[in-house]
Amino acid sequence: MYNYRELIVWQKSMDLVELVYKVTATFPDEEKYGLTRQIRRSTVSIPSNIAEGTGRNSKKVFRNFLEISNGSINELKTQLEISKRLGFTSKNELETILNLCDEVQKMTFTLIKKYTNP
Repeated sequence: MYNYRELIVWQKSMDLVELVYKVTATFPDEEKYGLTRQIRRSTVSIPSNIAEGTGRNSKKVFRNFLEISNGSINELKTQLEISKRLGFTSKNELETILNLCDEVQKMTFTLIKKYTNP
């Protein structure tokens, strides 16, 4: 269907992964197998699902993978809010990441709308 590397939404979601990894590197060691791992997994699943969806030969399936990516974004946002409440993330770090999440989510919603009527 697409070369996922050419999709701006994939590129932006990869930027999100890099940013999240940098921020979570400062989390307490005791969170290494807890919140840090969970945040990183949900972040990595965003571009991964976009890429996987482009590898399918169906607009309907691609749309489904975009919806899964959106679910991962919401999961990430929740986990980041938890990290803020626990004092692991600053307000500025949180806002920067959430703004990028919103940007990626808007792009996925646009693509989803494009494939609503196959």
